[in-house]
Amino acid sequence: MRNTVFVFARAPRLGTVKRRLAGDIGARGALRFHRGTMVALLRGLLADRHFRTVLAVTPDRGRFRLPVRVDRVGQGGGDLGDRMHRAMTRVATGRVVIIGCDIPDARASDVRAAFRALGHTDTVIGPAEDGGYWLVGMSPRRPAHPFAAVRWSTSHALADTLVNFRGRRVAFLRRLRDVDTAADLRCCRG
Repeated sequence: MRNTVFVFARAPRLGTVKRRLAGDIGARGALRFHRGTMVALLRGLLADRHFRTVLAVTPDRGRFRLPVRVDRVGQGGGDLGDRMHRAMTRVATGRVVIIGCDIPDARASDVRAAFRALGHTDTVIGPAEDGGYWLVGMSPRRPAHPFAAVRWSTSHALADTLVNFRGRRVAFLRRLRDVDTAADLRCCRG
């Protein structure tokens, strides 16, 4: 089966995306950032023929137009871990990567590097500056509950996830910053 990357995103709607960032720069600015970053990432990924790109959206029935054509699936219910696990199981026999859409410095080359790493390791993670991660990928050899007991949106998310991968080979990509606040945004534009 072909390598698959899922881009995890909220449907771009005013007042529903990047709420912490919206508190700093306004709902319209947050929506503009969210949509612009998502479209830029999708364009780069779709131009790369080394993998299949799928947009995984929440809410599942979120309808919106994009200036790119991309396959879409709903993320389904539950917490972030439930939704990521569901995406992983959509690709039962191949290698799969999940990437967030709020990382301005993420590139298709990062996803290619993740799939290369999965050629000799079970899991690959792109650590984030805030203690979480911006990318996670797995070979077909996956733990039954890869995202169990993770404290999402905290500085413990990466450490909690790594507990679920004990005894498995894990590779790391470069550390990047996701954008949750105006300070994060200034650092990325810096």
